[in-house]
Amino acid sequence: MISKQEIIDSATNMSLTPHVVEKDFALGWILAGIFANEKLADSWIFKGGTCLKKCYFETYRFSEGLDFTLTDESHLDEGFLKTAFKEVADWVYNESGIEMPADSQKFDIYTNPRGSISCQGKLPYLGPVSPRSGGMPRIKLDLTCDERVVLAPVKRPVFHPYNDEPEGKIFALSYCYEEVFGEKVRALAERTRPRDLYDVINLFRNDNEKPAAPVLLDVIKQKCEFKDIGLPQLTELEKHRDDLTGSWHGMLDHQLPALPSVDNYWDALGVFFDWLYGISEPVPLSALSSASDDVVIRERKLPSTLPSRSQPILEIVRFAAANRLCVQLTYRKEHGEITTPIIEPYSLRQSNAGNISLHGFDVSKDGNRSYRIDRIQAAQVTNQSFAPRYEVELTANGPVSVLPTASRTREFASGRIPTMRSAPIRARAAKRSRAVASYGPKYVYQCPTCQKKFTRKKRDSKLNKHKNDWGGQCTGRSGFLIEMKY
Repeated sequence: MISKQEIIDSATNMSLTPHVVEKDFALGWILAGIFANEKLADSWIFKGGTCLKKCYFETYRFSEGLDFTLTDESHLDEGFLKTAFKEVADWVYNESGIEMPADSQKFDIYTNPRGSISCQGKLPYLGPVSPRSGGMPRIKLDLTCDERVVLAPVKRPVFHPYNDEPEGKIFALSYCYEEVFGEKVRALAERTRPRDLYDVINLFRNDNEKPAAPVLLDVIKQKCEFKDIGLPQLTELEKHRDDLTGSWHGMLDHQLPALPSVDNYWDALGVFFDWLYGISEPVPLSALSSASDDVVIRERKLPSTLPSRSQPILEIVRFAAANRLCVQLTYRKEHGEITTPIIEPYSLRQSNAGNISLHGFDVSKDGNRSYRIDRIQAAQVTNQSFAPRYEVELTANGPVSVLPTASRTREFASGRIPTMRSAPIRARAAKRSRAVASYGPKYVYQCPTCQKKFTRKKRDSKLNKHKNDWGGQCTGRSGFLIEMKY
């Protein structure tokens, strides 16, 4: 199993709690276990918000459950599921060290509103930071057999940005992009939840993958027809706006490093529906201009010559760009002066001299600026939304490349069980139990002006007035979360 510190470091870099990151880590391995199982691999089709996060967008909201459409209805049987997931649990434990006690797994078989059988399951697990006393964290499992799958499913790599990723990666049979997009639009029409609005608008903004509007509309029509509901209309959704606004923070805040304004997403619905129904096309934006020999960088992995802090900083910037949020940089100028510009992030480019720079619009200076990546000391997503004035070239899709640490590699192929590790299971379990210790988080914030650090028990970035090292006084403002300790 990866170390507790890796989970904590990842959580710190992404401004999330360790438990959210640990669940993402566990989700990746459970997916690996499901698609390594010959009984399940060819008949379980991955879908939903977690599918978006794990198979299409690495820089995305974190999700908490696994949703599948099953092509074999006989699998919706409690006895079958208990047997299959006992095998999955054993496989996951042998490969990752994550414990999934089979006697604590629950599968509730029920008749859904359409008169067909569905299942809701709960999969407890123990990962690197899970408390060993009290209730275990759980992953929700939602299984249906009577969904209409319009397009052929596809085999997708699963994003697993942790140092125990198998050498052959993890793959899942999932809804194709058009299918998962159409399913989200149908869900928005049927239940109008915050996560549905968030997903629909982010899918719409992803110009690199956006399908043709007629193709998407055909998928939506078939899905709405199957559910016996009308096609989504903005006027129909409007009646649910107050409820959606009221639950926006409660349902999404813990899944994101910073939560965009609900108005920013709601206001984009009109443009989306105009595009979907062929009323009007969004006006394409031009790229931010720069030197003619600059090359746009779309790959996520930065050169090893850059400081180690640059990779997590770039992921924060990518998240801000995808969510149309300004980002505040701590930037060291050529002569050592520290500035804290708030910018609209647009592009990452490499000059002819080899320097890699972040290009954006400086809100306070009202002009385009570039910032060399090696001089950016920190980055923090703000809650300040922006309407893009240029093409956003910082995309949210594609795998994150984590910095290498000492780790082993293993082969993995869907439907094939790799060789077990040599250490006996009992010895590994005993070693883990001895390593377990109680913990409580402490958050270290740094003043962006004087660089002074403050340790707090609660997650609160507001800094009070304080004296700096040269005898002056810094006024209260937001600090940067730079470390989370246990």
